[in-house]
Amino acid sequence: MPPLSQQKKDKIQELILHYLFTLSPQSAFTVQISREIARDEEFTLSLLQDLKKKHLIIEIAKNKDGTDYKKRRRWRLSNEVYDIYKKKQDTKPSIL
Repeated sequence: MPPLSQQKKDKIQELILHYLFTLSPQSAFTVQISREIARDEEFTLSLLQDLKKKHLIIEIAKNKDGTDYKKRRRWRLSNEVYDIYKKKQDTKPSIL
């Protein structure tokens, strides 16, 4: 399989951010995100880690009770990114 260009990876990351925005304030596991964008879990995880380095999303490594996940991770938008997305959604003109 040929490697993806950076432009295509950026587009897929935008899809991930949009999906997480639609779920906010909830979070999603890596497997849920990979199913939504129809990509391999390992590839999705690498994109999620890249978004984390850019401080666009937050990794959640503990469950509600405070116990660490052993293999799974949940992800959500950072508060700053959520606010930016929300403002963009509010400023779009209505078609009706």
